[in-house]
Amino acid sequence: MTVVASAAAAQAERMPDAPSTGTRRRRRNPGASPWWAFVFLGPTALGIAVFYLWPTVRTLLISFTKSGPFGGAEWVGIENYIRLFQDPELIGALRNTAVYTVIALIGIPLAVGIAALLNTAGLKGRSAYRTLYFIPVVTMPAAIALVWRMIYNGDYGVLNAALGAVGIDGRSWLTDPNTALVAIAVVGIWAGLGTNIVIFLAGLQGIPDTIMEAADLDGAGPVRKFFSITIPLLSPSIFFVSVISVIGALQVFDLIYMMLGRSNPAMPNTRTVVYLFYEAGFLDNDRGYAAAVAFLLLVIILVLTVVQFRLQKKWVHYE
Repeated sequence: MTVVASAAAAQAERMPDAPSTGTRRRRRNPGASPWWAFVFLGPTALGIAVFYLWPTVRTLLISFTKSGPFGGAEWVGIENYIRLFQDPELIGALRNTAVYTVIALIGIPLAVGIAALLNTAGLKGRSAYRTLYFIPVVTMPAAIALVWRMIYNGDYGVLNAALGAVGIDGRSWLTDPNTALVAIAVVGIWAGLGTNIVIFLAGLQGIPDTIMEAADLDGAGPVRKFFSITIPLLSPSIFFVSVISVIGALQVFDLIYMMLGRSNPAMPNTRTVVYLFYEAGFLDNDRGYAAAVAFLLLVIILVLTVVQFRLQKKWVHYE
C-alpha cells in the first residue's frame, strides 16, 4: 500500500497544474445554430407560401380585373365588388349558407352524445361502432350523393316508403324548395359525424378517472356528471370541432352540386356562396367576379373564426 501511495504522489507532482481562469468555458453546441431552424421550417414555409399565401394574393389581384372573352384581363378596380354587393343572388346565397351552417352545427351535440355512449365502461363492440360511424368519412362524396338521392327520391325512395308505412305522406325532398336545403344539411351532418365522434372520444378518454370517482363519492348521478364534469372538460375539443365545422359548412358545394343540379327548381333556395363562385368562374367564365366572391367568403370565414376564438375564453376550460 505504501509503494502504491508513493507512486501516485510522484505521478501527481509530474502533472502540470491546470490554469485557473475563474470561469468555465462553455463548449459550443454545433446543433444550436439558428440556421437549423430554417432548414427544418423551410419546406413547410415554402409549401404554405406556394399553396396558400400566393393563391390568396393572386385571387385578390384577379378580383380587381375583368376577363375578356378570348383571354386576357382588364384592370377595373373595385367594380367587381360594387357589382357583387348589388347582386340580389348574393343575399340569397349568404342566407342559404348561414342556414346550412346553423343546421350543420346540430351535429356537434349529436356527436358528443354518441361519443359519450361509446365511451361507456364495459361496452362491447366499441371498435365496430367506431368503424361504422367513420365509414362515411372515407367514402367518396359522389357515392354519398348517389345513395342519398335514392333515399330522398319522391317516387321510390326509402324514406318515403318508411313514412308511408306509418301513414305519413312523403314528398320530393330534393325538388321542394322548403326541404331541399334541410335534406342536404342532414347528409352533411351524417357524413361528418365520424370525424367528430373520434375527436370527442379522444377527449373523453383524456378525462382523469379520479375526477369521476370523486363525483361518485359525492353522490353525483350520470346526468349531473355529464353536464358538470364531462362537458366542461371536453370544451376544448368542442371548440375545435365547432371551428372546423363552421369553416367546412361555409364552403359547402359538392353535396349541392351532385344532389341537385342546375335545372332543379329548388336551386334558388339552396345556392350557397361557393356555388355562386362556381357559376361565375366556371360557367360564366367571369374570373374577376368569381375571385371577388371567393375573397368575400375568405373574409367571412376569417371574421367568424376570430369571433369564435374571442368567445372561447368565456366557455372553454383548459386544465
